[in-house]
Amino acid sequence: MRAMTTSWVAPDACTLPMVEQLMRVAEFDTLFSTDVVAVERISSTRLRMILEGQTDFATRTRDLAERETACCSFFTFDVSELAGSSADVVRLQLDIGVPQARADVLDALAQRATNLSTADAS
Repeated sequence: MRAMTTSWVAPDACTLPMVEQLMRVAEFDTLFSTDVVAVERISSTRLRMILEGQTDFATRTRDLAERETACCSFFTFDVSELAGSSADVVRLQLDIGVPQARADVLDALAQRATNLSTADAS
């Protein structure tokens, strides 16, 4: 896992207490460092990640996306299973969207995912 040299700052709209924000960042960092295999910027307001992991990671990924939407309602997450999944490995596509006014938050998320994963940003 690569070390992250910049600290994450939650957007003003985040409703989580600071301790929970730190725990959420750690959850995303784990996802990025263990499961993200590709990061693609679709537009200034859309990001796509391809993830691969054991079968239970799909449930954790969906749960994380739902919890993040609950506290930062400007995010939209779309998680879908991709062809090529097997009994042992699941491939997911995670699309993340934000309104134009929150593109900077998506920029930071994309950079963090790229820095922590083995993916190359497109």
